[in-house]
Amino acid sequence: MIKAILNGCNGQMGRVISDLAATDESIEIVAGVDIDTAQHYDYPVYGNIADCDVPADVIIDFSHVSCIDALMDYSVERQIPVIVCTTGLSETQEEKVRAASGQVAVLKSANMSLGINTLMEILKPAAKALAAAGFDVEIVEKHHNRKLDAPSGTAIALADSVNEAMDGAYSYTLDRSDRRQKRDPREIGIQSVRGGSIVGEHEVMFCGMDEVVTLKHTAYSRSIFANGAIEAARYLAGKPAGYYTMADVVKA
Repeated sequence: MIKAILNGCNGQMGRVISDLAATDESIEIVAGVDIDTAQHYDYPVYGNIADCDVPADVIIDFSHVSCIDALMDYSVERQIPVIVCTTGLSETQEEKVRAASGQVAVLKSANMSLGINTLMEILKPAAKALAAAGFDVEIVEKHHNRKLDAPSGTAIALADSVNEAMDGAYSYTLDRSDRRQKRDPREIGIQSVRGGSIVGEHEVMFCGMDEVVTLKHTAYSRSIFANGAIEAARYLAGKPAGYYTMADVVKA
């Protein structure tokens, strides 16, 4: 059985993962880390990851950007593979995650959903056919009113999939309110909606003359992300140092 430390255990995603892991015989949450140290499950909860001395095979992180530096230091020091699911990281933090992967196994994903990661792969041939033919690319993402970062990490990852297929020729536009000019054909517009209890919705539109092709993913429950995180934990435990993504999990 895989033993996991859950960073951000008392957050919304942490609770969902704990519930699913409690019924999964292949994984056990042996410790949690959260600013809220209340114990809702049978494992101990630490306010600071540096204080956690429980042996584990992997760390699952659904926390906050302010926790990333300490998380990566801990993972490298203890040589425990880590799955980083927290979004909104700064460039410096992204570089730190990459650097850590030279010393320990790191799986970084903006979205743990099998469907989203499949969509990322589908977008590449779609972009080569449609964007290359002059179709404009627009992305609209929708989330609940408590989400802190915008645009979502998933929206950026979807844009990256298109841009990768087009050899990095596109720039990203997050706001057009400060300009009065025609749309640049080499931009990907990314718009964010925040409201209510929307779990997550991402829509990629290829807009051509007299036709629009839309690829869309809708999350109806957080359990899809929790299941993906648990599957990633099974995959990453025991892996050598390196930088992994959910694409590796999907292909395994």
